[in-house]
Amino acid sequence: GSSWDKCDFETNLCKALPEFNLHPGWIRRNGQSGMGPPYSDHHGSESAYFLSLSSEMQPSSAALRTNVFLPTDEEHICQIRFHYWVSQMSGTLMVGLQKQSEDTVTNIWQVSGELRNQWNVNTIKINSTEKYEV
Repeated sequence: GSSWDKCDFETNLCKALPEFNLHPGWIRRNGQSGMGPPYSDHHGSESAYFLSLSSEMQPSSAALRTNVFLPTDEEHICQIRFHYWVSQMSGTLMVGLQKQSEDTVTNIWQVSGELRNQWNVNTIKINSTEKYEV
């Protein structure tokens, strides 16, 4: 069977993104926070929360790490769907995969400012024969 967790940041971070895996610079905010665009989430709601990289962080980098996921097989493919916004200032948004046996993070997807100042959506499929983090 397929199971999926929805994460909307309304009450907290999702179960997949533990607080201690949040680098400094990431803040949970909404469009009314007075911090500049985006002024709403991808549904157009000004009060809905999302994660945002603080502008004071430029031009350094900050990561979000998931919990450890179990290995995938033919029946269980991991699919991660996320909405993202890239502003004029920002550099590159990357998704990396770190398998349990590896010390390094492998970059599996990235985007840099070509679709600026609008919400975009992307789905990534992950296959891994061992435990992994994203």
